[in-house]
Amino acid sequence: MLSSLACDPQNTRGRRFLEEESPFRSPFQRDRDRIIHSTAFRRLKHKTQVFVEHEGDHYRTRLTHSIEVAQVARTIASVLGLNPDLTEAVALAHDLGHPPFGHTGEEVLNACLAGFGGFDHNAQTIRVVTRLERHYPEFDGLNLTWECLEGIAKHNGPVANPLPWALAEYTNEHDLALHSRASAEAQVAALSDDIAYNTHDLDDGLRANLFEEADLLNLPIIGDSFRQVKQQYPHLDTDRRRHAALRGFFDALVRSAIAETRSRLDALAPGDANVVRNAGFAAAMFPEAMRNDLDTVRTFLYGHMYRHPTVQKVRDRAAEILEALFHAYRNDASWLPEGWLEIEDTDGSEAQARAISDYVAGMTDRFALQEHARIRGQNPALDGALRL
Repeated sequence: MLSSLACDPQNTRGRRFLEEESPFRSPFQRDRDRIIHSTAFRRLKHKTQVFVEHEGDHYRTRLTHSIEVAQVARTIASVLGLNPDLTEAVALAHDLGHPPFGHTGEEVLNACLAGFGGFDHNAQTIRVVTRLERHYPEFDGLNLTWECLEGIAKHNGPVANPLPWALAEYTNEHDLALHSRASAEAQVAALSDDIAYNTHDLDDGLRANLFEEADLLNLPIIGDSFRQVKQQYPHLDTDRRRHAALRGFFDALVRSAIAETRSRLDALAPGDANVVRNAGFAAAMFPEAMRNDLDTVRTFLYGHMYRHPTVQKVRDRAAEILEALFHAYRNDASWLPEGWLEIEDTDGSEAQARAISDYVAGMTDRFALQEHARIRGQNPALDGALRL
């Protein structure tokens, strides 16, 4: 039973290119399946979350992160009576536009495109699903529903001017109502992103020995969780103790997100999905006390993990590699795949720069390293300087 505030797949605003719908799957289920089968989704397997993908088999990648976000999002949506298929589709797609090497790659491409409108991974995701995926004979992209595209574009909130160029380019042709909030489903996907990365980054940071359990005991939520586990299971081994504590942290975030979001949706009912879009507040949110606690956890992760000297060393080296690749392609287009610039219909310096950014953004960490080695005339093995 869906809430009246949920997006109804029978009343979707449709797809940009008219298609006969599936007799077996709803439009949102079809969106989800197209995302899963996309080339960009498979590439997430070898794209950095925090650690470069070759540094360990157990660290999260963009792919495993996206799957974790989708699992959380679908659960929360189902509990709240929202459409789980749309929520899952937005969650699975939300990082498709991320370049290699995580946010370092995004910063490099943004700098390289400073004179051409910059680079934003959310906007690039729209470009991926509306243009760069080329499998269907009738259209470029995946031809997702309006609701799915809307959720991808503004799951983090309304998008203000000036728009990232990739988003502006598409919305000039297909209005996604960027001034309003996204559906409740897309907002839940964004909230689930926060839940997933805060939990798994603590896990990966412990696994990488960037900090210790003792460092977490004074933090809100996670410190309490460790103490509860120790009290209940005083002789538990390290791996089980950590897993149990992180489960408690994760559970606390999910429960608080459900309670606060339910309260906010109740305040908007009765109504329909547009009531959520036009509300003066976000529908999916943590309670204020939890938001403050999470800010403390994020500050810890920023100082002890994201800017840890060993991680920063990798970030710096990755930035050098991507910048070198971008300028190598700009200086000599013969390094690009045959016909790439023609496919993108480049008609000048700006168009060429954007086409090159599309190519670089689509790379996996592994392929970027191999390309850098190829262009430098080196053996295309993984670069030792990128190991922690």
